[in-house]
Amino acid sequence: MKGRNPQKSSPLAARMRPRTLDEFVGQAHIAAPGRLLRRAISADQLSSIIFHGPPGTGKTTLAMVIANTTRSRFIPLNAVLAGVKDLREAIKDARKRRDENDRRTILFVDEIHRWNKAQQDALLPWVENGTVILVGATTENPYFSVNPPLVSRSRIFRLEPLGREDLAAVALQALSDPERGYGALKVQVDPDALDHLVNVAGGDARSVLNALELAVETTPPDDQGVISVHMGVAEESIQRRAVLYDRDGDAHYDTISAFIKSLRGSDPDAALYWLAKMVYAGEDPRFIFRRMLILAGEDVGLADPDAVRVVTACADAFDRVGLPEGRFHLAEAALYLATAPKSNSTLAFFDALRAVEKEGKTEVPSHLKDASRDKKGLGHGEGYLYPHAYRDHWTAQQYLPDTLQGKVFYHPSDQGHEKNISLMVNQRRETQLAAMVEGEVVALPEALTFSPDDPVRDRWLQRSIHQSGTYLAGVRERIID
Repeated sequence: MKGRNPQKSSPLAARMRPRTLDEFVGQAHIAAPGRLLRRAISADQLSSIIFHGPPGTGKTTLAMVIANTTRSRFIPLNAVLAGVKDLREAIKDARKRRDENDRRTILFVDEIHRWNKAQQDALLPWVENGTVILVGATTENPYFSVNPPLVSRSRIFRLEPLGREDLAAVALQALSDPERGYGALKVQVDPDALDHLVNVAGGDARSVLNALELAVETTPPDDQGVISVHMGVAEESIQRRAVLYDRDGDAHYDTISAFIKSLRGSDPDAALYWLAKMVYAGEDPRFIFRRMLILAGEDVGLADPDAVRVVTACADAFDRVGLPEGRFHLAEAALYLATAPKSNSTLAFFDALRAVEKEGKTEVPSHLKDASRDKKGLGHGEGYLYPHAYRDHWTAQQYLPDTLQGKVFYHPSDQGHEKNISLMVNQRRETQLAAMVEGEVVALPEALTFSPDDPVRDRWLQRSIHQSGTYLAGVRERIID
């Protein structure tokens, strides 16, 4: 491909690295006009900062933009290659320029998490006294991988994986730039081929540019000098075969639907397959975790209350480690949900919501009202039975509005942990409903309280232990059926 690229010795990703903030694509939450970081860079008034985020999201690029913008001395170090000796030389240079020329020094440390604690500690005093302004970059969570004193003296900026539109803009920028990219050539990239490169890049601009470079540089032009990049070339360039998965179309929704239904149906094999298909196609893992967290509450619920905690912990772990290792945590969460006992009893909330909509305004029973304000004048709170004063920390009394007494919303399942809940709830409901019916007066049970006699409370206690077998059988049928 002779004559194609005047800077052939440099990779396309290096050649296309933005030189100014106007060329920078993505990360609008920190780099858009008016945002703090952009204002600080434009005004050349940086304090120590640390960029963290996945590969290819612009951490080093932002550092290079700072280098091109600042009037300060800019010294780059890579923590993989540089050690304390290199740091000392940089500090020596920074002190000299500060003392002789009153010029600031910005020290950029790429992959700062690669330095151990002692190496990071060697940097701390010079950041603290202002000899250098630190610009750190790391793919790890700085709150875990960078020494706390350095973190506390730096402003943390998280860079997110680039969206599809941003990645497409990066690719089109390279195709149109006549000096650094392929704008001087006749390159035609099929829309589906570009979509494939974008979809499987995982938010990584470098990955898109590397694949695009390989596709263009290895494809011979036709008789008209046109280099055509079609789907087959795109698949070879990024080493992934395209799957039927459009993140904005039917395949996206159909696949996540199949995944959720496999989890709900307790099929771990199918769940892993659909999960793998989404990850392979470049689906946002946070979207997958969000859907699993919903399912943990909707379809597992109280059958296994740990489900929400496990999925949340896996999502947090994924945020710390990222891809590709984070796939272990995606799989762990999916397998846990697929093999957990199932219950959709939390849908009871929507039955209660419909009752609220149907009933409209309902009066709070007087004994449940706030006694701190109107007890003397209106009797609010009088007759309330304090559950902790009774055996098992429970006693029968009215909690629902008068018009809804006896209404059952929550139907516990017989699965997992909820099986134990079901027995307790149904027994108490029987007693609660029995207390609504006037029964024979029996001796009061022992109340673990020394409160004064209360006729209202006594009536509730009498009703709560009423043992009318016929009535309770009817109540039991209402609850269970």
